[in-house]
Amino acid sequence: MNAILFPGQGSQIVGMGSEFYNNFEIVKKIFKEADDKLNYRISKIILEGPEDKLKLTENTQPAILTVSYAIFSVLKKEYNFDFKSTKFFAGHSLGEYSALVCSESLEFNDALFLLFERGKSMQESVPVGKGSMIAVLGLKIDQLINLIKESKIKGVCEIANDNAEGQTIISGDIESVNSLQTVLKENKRKFIPLNVSAPFHCSLMSSAAAKMKDKINSVNFKKPIFDVVCNVTSKPENNPEDIKKLLVEQICSTVRWRESIINMSKENVNNFIEIGPGKVLSGMVKRTVKNINCFSINSIDDMKKTIDESKK
Repeated sequence: MNAILFPGQGSQIVGMGSEFYNNFEIVKKIFKEADDKLNYRISKIILEGPEDKLKLTENTQPAILTVSYAIFSVLKKEYNFDFKSTKFFAGHSLGEYSALVCSESLEFNDALFLLFERGKSMQESVPVGKGSMIAVLGLKIDQLINLIKESKIKGVCEIANDNAEGQTIISGDIESVNSLQTVLKENKRKFIPLNVSAPFHCSLMSSAAAKMKDKINSVNFKKPIFDVVCNVTSKPENNPEDIKKLLVEQICSTVRWRESIINMSKENVNNFIEIGPGKVLSGMVKRTVKNINCFSINSIDDMKKTIDESKK
């Protein structure tokens, strides 16, 4: 069985999707649709940069959706990929919107609007320089939670992403996250400070969640044609009202990606196909479950190989 995965923030790179853009009219059409909906040339930022503009959260989020949806559309409409063996769609953070668009729960135009607004409200939630995020390596999630508790760190210091076995992202206010870094150093544990513009997926994002609630509720969602595994629950969902509620919760909640992958593999998924820029999700999947196949589609060659391999 297959699961189709869509990446989130951090996978962006200037020029992403350019090979598909140069070779397929359907991709040019999708990029133009994105420009028209957003009233600015997101396509130019995607294809030409500059990088600092692409890295702005309000641009990154619709840009990654646009590229993911474009590649998916080529797979489906130009290569007639057979989805009969596909059981789930899932996306990492903003990738959940890509999963909902590609599973026909959400219109592309509506998702562009929501992600632009989501990026902007997340950015505005915390003043620049007041929040921080770090990746903690080599600790199991329970060990890290215990370490935070035992260290009696004050303020906000929360699990933002449970990405893979031994890779967890912490988010919070800068003083609290700095305190945790000190504790990690004392315990000889590895961590990497992340170059982000705001502390995502923690309670400091509550004002963004409040702003997004009305916007998400104003948009029409349909029942997806494939169950979408949601970040908040790590379980498959197909009820439009539940999906809306979970998208609001997702802004402040832990992205339970490791559990999502484990739950899909327990449901006999053995092919994980990552669609969109980068190969970040494939790396996370390989660290989390064994004896599975991972494919990343970033080029036309990748697409042909994935189609051939997934038939075996």
